[in-house]
Amino acid sequence: MEYPMEPYKIKVVEAIPQTTREDRRRILDEAGYNIFNVPAEKVTIDLLTDSGTSAMSDNQWAGLMIGDESYAGSRNYYHFENTVRDIFGFRYVIPAHQGRVAENLLFSTKVKKGDYVPNNIHFDTTRANVEHNLGTAVDCVIDAGLHPREEHPFKGNMDLKKLEGLIQRVGKERVPLCIMTITNNSGGGQPVSIENIRATKALLDKYGIPLYFDACRFAENCYFIKQREAGYEDRDLLSIAKEVFSYGDGCTMSAKKDGLVNIGGFLCTNDSELAEQITNLLILVEGFPTYGGMAGRDLEAVARGLEEVLNEPYLEFRVSQVRFLGDLLDASGVPILKPVGGHAVYLDAREFLPHIPQSRFPGQALTCELYLEGGIRGVEIGSLMFGHKDPETGEERYPELEMVRLAVPRRVYTTTHMQFVAEAIGRIYERRESIRGLELTYEAPVLRHFTARLRPL
Repeated sequence: MEYPMEPYKIKVVEAIPQTTREDRRRILDEAGYNIFNVPAEKVTIDLLTDSGTSAMSDNQWAGLMIGDESYAGSRNYYHFENTVRDIFGFRYVIPAHQGRVAENLLFSTKVKKGDYVPNNIHFDTTRANVEHNLGTAVDCVIDAGLHPREEHPFKGNMDLKKLEGLIQRVGKERVPLCIMTITNNSGGGQPVSIENIRATKALLDKYGIPLYFDACRFAENCYFIKQREAGYEDRDLLSIAKEVFSYGDGCTMSAKKDGLVNIGGFLCTNDSELAEQITNLLILVEGFPTYGGMAGRDLEAVARGLEEVLNEPYLEFRVSQVRFLGDLLDASGVPILKPVGGHAVYLDAREFLPHIPQSRFPGQALTCELYLEGGIRGVEIGSLMFGHKDPETGEERYPELEMVRLAVPRRVYTTTHMQFVAEAIGRIYERRESIRGLELTYEAPVLRHFTARLRPL
């Protein structure tokens, strides 16, 4: 089958909210044209994020019932620790309640004023945590990763010339670590090849710089490696994952993605001194090292989710469901980023709305229009999320990619839901010239897209 069937059956259902167009227009106005401010009970199909929105399995729910809520030494922690070590292979496993805390623990320990942190492309919280610690986040993705129409099997790959150019320009002592995001979320959910990971590690070793992974969608990345990289087609996904992480010095992970849970995360490292520093900070801000801000039952759910996520039939359906939505849109002429990524379809807002300049937030305008048309919530990844003033000139800078991400929650929606979304977007595309841009009425100094308020022009 081109699009395989769901490798699960449904036991529990949840009613989907229904609203009228008049309701949604009023709600948008009250929300300041920021989809984050829209109550979930007013959203029909929620594609805002795939983070923490998965449906857990019966096995995970069973695990919740054997939660050991001991303050120290919970048996669920040891199951969690052993599972993470078995897959990721790192010596030290430090739990945290979600990925951005793991990022904060890592960067507040490793990054100081004047440092530079390269990545293929930083996502919003990663960039913000680097900058909060007075470092500079630098994107080094290959050029193909910046061209939405270009077909490339591994558009998330690190550009080694860009990376080495940065190290030589600023000096290796000002690059405390390098991050590699798998899959590359800000670049369209695009995977990174093992060949590129291996070469990146070799380059960094030349300068004594450690490599850390943002591993929140590692299983989807491993599935793409199996499908697209020569020599891996007959490998099982666990062995691919182990090889990927063998080239790293540690990782951060939001388990709310490929951990198939609603809360949780962790940080791993092979550096004993760093682990000690981070653990001391963890006790101060998150909790004891054997729970790290999570309940024992949630540690158990993460352990079981990490075991389930490497199931090949699950990943085959997961990736194909996202591709199904992308294929429907592409067949209708809707401009999307190609090839379709692992967790989301990305609408190319600059091509979709060429009459709206980036200073007027075309991605956000399209996001609002999507909610207005069908009660569908996506998220802008463009000039609102990543636009900023140049610290030297004061000029506004905009990202090269202006997109709307339609992130598909794991094991939640059906094929019919994807058809509903595609039809709504098709109607918007037919009347795209009537869509207006937006202007800001309020913005926070950091991560402004979460709380900004806007109004139509």
